[in-house]
Amino acid sequence: MKYFVCSLCHNGILGGALYFDSQSLSYKTNKLTVDKKYRNLVMPLQEIKEISWKWMIFPIATVGMKNGELYKFIIFNKPRFEKWFQEYSH
Repeated sequence: MKYFVCSLCHNGILGGALYFDSQSLSYKTNKLTVDKKYRNLVMPLQEIKEISWKWMIFPIATVGMKNGELYKFIIFNKPRFEKWFQEYSH
C-alpha cells in the first residue's frame, strides 16, 4: 500500500491522505465534522474514468468516476502519485 499526503477540496480544504492498494484509491481523514462519505472515501480503480490535473498554486487532481462523480484533491507530489497510479491501475 502506498499513501500520499493530500487535501480533499470539498466545502473547503480537508487534510488527509490518499492510499493506493491493488483494488482502490481511498481518501481518509479523521475530522469528525466531515460527512462520513468523505471520512473514508473509497474509489475502486475499475470505476475511475480519468484523472486530470490543473495548477492553482498547488497541483490539483480531479478524479472522475464512471458514474459522473468528481473528487478534487491537492496532491503535493504529483510525479510520485502519477507513477503509482499507472502501476496500480494497469
